[in-house]
Amino acid sequence: MTDILVRTETTAAVTTVTLDSPTNRNALSSTLVAQLSEAMAAAAADDAVRAVVLTHTGGTFCAGADLGEALKRGLTPEEATREVGGVMSGLIKSFLEMPKPVIAKIDGNVRAGGFGLVGAADIALAGPRSTFALTESRLGLAPSIISVVLLPKMTARAVGRYFLTGERFDAATAVRTGLITAAPESSEALDAELHAILEGVRKASPQGLAASKRLTTAGLLDGFDEAAAARVAESLALFGSEEAREGMLAFLSKQKPSWDASAE
Repeated sequence: MTDILVRTETTAAVTTVTLDSPTNRNALSSTLVAQLSEAMAAAAADDAVRAVVLTHTGGTFCAGADLGEALKRGLTPEEATREVGGVMSGLIKSFLEMPKPVIAKIDGNVRAGGFGLVGAADIALAGPRSTFALTESRLGLAPSIISVVLLPKMTARAVGRYFLTGERFDAATAVRTGLITAAPESSEALDAELHAILEGVRKASPQGLAASKRLTTAGLLDGFDEAAAARVAESLALFGSEEAREGMLAFLSKQKPSWDASAE
């Protein structure tokens, strides 16, 4: 029997899609991705649904790709990287193409590919327990595929800092970077902000929502396939490098890689 890793509930014209795999930090395993894709497609096809809220259980919204799960299925590291890249770009594109608003409600950690889901959402709210970090550079990698949606939304100064340093930042900082729409200061305020947004969406017509969303995503979708393919190829090359192998081994063993010249 397949585990249920994504749960859905539709109330008052809104489908809430909950990532429910806290034991692996809601990482994008093949099962979770399949269930998430199915849930999003069902919401897109349901004329009674006006918007989708994407949220999570546990302390992490999404930790990105589950490469370990792909390797356990017998894929080589190169095959796993290629598969994960295709999955990530496919999820991002499906969010952008959905003719209904996708609203991310986060109150936990966002790492790696989790940024792709946040960047692809039309509106993103982050609660007080939220933290963000793009640590790929510390592993000999880069936030390649997710950059397709992050670069147009985050400020140039923000990506110039956080893509390069891997520093952790909070929800208030995420708002200033352009990654997050709003960062309410409590869980209650987060719920109230979401309620206000959803009430606004409920007042809009389906046609009006779809046409308005097309205006906001046209620039992102223009040339998306070519850009995503280039970033997948870049990611594949990086994952196959000696530096990436050393970086990931050091991370797993909680040791410093040879290039780490920090005092910490």
